[in-house]
Amino acid sequence: MKPALKKQQDSTKIFEFTPRDFARVRALIYKQAGISLGESKQEMVYSRLARRLRAKGLNTFEAYLDGLESGRDNEEWVAFTNALTTNLTSFFREAHHFPILAEHLLSRKASLSIWCSAASTGEEPYSIAMTACEAFGTLTPPVNIVATDIDTNVLETAANGVYPAERIDKMAQDRVKRFFQRGRGERSGLVRVRPELRQLVTFKPLNLLASSWPVSGPFDVVFCRNVMIYFDKPTQGQILSRFVPLMKPDGLLFAGHSENFMYASDAFKLRGKTVYELDPRHGGARKPA
Repeated sequence: MKPALKKQQDSTKIFEFTPRDFARVRALIYKQAGISLGESKQEMVYSRLARRLRAKGLNTFEAYLDGLESGRDNEEWVAFTNALTTNLTSFFREAHHFPILAEHLLSRKASLSIWCSAASTGEEPYSIAMTACEAFGTLTPPVNIVATDIDTNVLETAANGVYPAERIDKMAQDRVKRFFQRGRGERSGLVRVRPELRQLVTFKPLNLLASSWPVSGPFDVVFCRNVMIYFDKPTQGQILSRFVPLMKPDGLLFAGHSENFMYASDAFKLRGKTVYELDPRHGGARKPA
């Protein structure tokens, strides 16, 4: 049985992908992960999900989406979500945040807890770990980092800590020498994060829309950068409200450069440079007696 053609005038597409199919995809990913896909994302959705149809041996998007909605294939829900998740990241992205992080860490006295809520392939949590090591002058700083992401594929990459060498081309050489090991032989052209750095980070799958989160806090710092842009304002507000009891009263929340939480929640106030702190009226996690 041959796959259905989309339209005769669009012979480059193997599968038919109707406006109804696209609307169903948008509704499903919003319900599953809170991601709001714009009208302009139709081509992206087709190209990514067409791979899933081929992998499942299906001929139509309708059959694929029917299978998802039946709830009988939990593994495919994971693959569906992974396919529609965008993972753009780099080491020390939005570099102005890291001196602020270092200063905040040094102002603490006890063991420090940090949550990176959109870890992607690991560059962000490892940048946090490197900042902590530099701030305290040791590869074993008093810091525990929990790094989560909805995409299980990128978490596997992150936990391995292996990257193409060009990912660190722009990094200062003293950082490279201190925090990375270069591959040899068949692993030439690859680098791996040092084991001391990997031991500072625990990776876990987490859906920010799930009814419960496998993190407990209280956190001194929460990184939630460049993920809220995929959510609408009500969803942003719901997530931010759930951050509040997980943060210490003097904790910091780091956002992406294009994200503005002031319009989504009154629980936080802007400290500057897309760094937020809790509004005193909303408290946060209580300090132990």
